[in-house]
Amino acid sequence: MSSPSGRLQEYQVIGRHLPTDSNPTPKLYRMRIFAPNTVVAKSRFWYFLMKLRKVKKSNGEVVALNVIHEKRPLKVKNFGIWIRYDSRSGTHNMYKEYREMSRTEAVEALYQDMAARHRARFRSIHILKVVELTKPDDVKRPYIKQLISKDLKFPLPHRSSKSKKLFTPNRPSTFA
Repeated sequence: MSSPSGRLQEYQVIGRHLPTDSNPTPKLYRMRIFAPNTVVAKSRFWYFLMKLRKVKKSNGEVVALNVIHEKRPLKVKNFGIWIRYDSRSGTHNMYKEYREMSRTEAVEALYQDMAARHRARFRSIHILKVVELTKPDDVKRPYIKQLISKDLKFPLPHRSSKSKKLFTPNRPSTFA
């Protein structure tokens, strides 16, 4: 099952080492992975499992793969995302905040932002944790803090009044 137009989806992948005589019930490992489709989700799962627990795809199995849907997709939420990414000068840790409707939209915004600001690609960004910031005190970044005030108002600059007449001898000036 692929997401529409190559956008990301959140998958829950559960896998384990293959059962052996010495270990008939191996430990299960669960990850929440953002990927455009199931193939990429499984690939990222084995990539991270090899790094974290030394379990390869050749001697492991995927037990379950589910799509995680947003509980309230029509509510605007604040998200905090912890990432680790490889740049041209080394590996960096980073925390970023986004104001989006869902976790997947926040992660998509993160990938766009990292590509624009740091030239970091999908393959070099490891998402460590995505948390919904429910309390206003949890928000750290000023670019999100300015959007969560109660009496938020946006100015309406350059408002031009419509001309009453249908035909006028000269064009109305909108900069009055």
